[in-house]
Amino acid sequence: MYREAPQNEADSGWAFFSGDEDEKYLNDQCHFAVYDINTIANYDPVIIGYLDGPIGFEYTRDGDTFKKSKMNSH
Repeated sequence: MYREAPQNEADSGWAFFSGDEDEKYLNDQCHFAVYDINTIANYDPVIIGYLDGPIGFEYTRDGDTFKKSKMNSH
């Protein structure tokens, strides 16, 4: 998961990926959707502790923890 600057007041800036998407998959906009952050947290409560993370960082999951690193451009 990574956090960019929000685009509007309703945007949290968070984007979530499984990590195994290839270039072809990522280039097809039909694979993307916008969800309320609470919906995502209900599916995976482990992320809740990271949602106040700063803009410009990505978090790589390792079990129930995440490794934080400065984001490359996405």
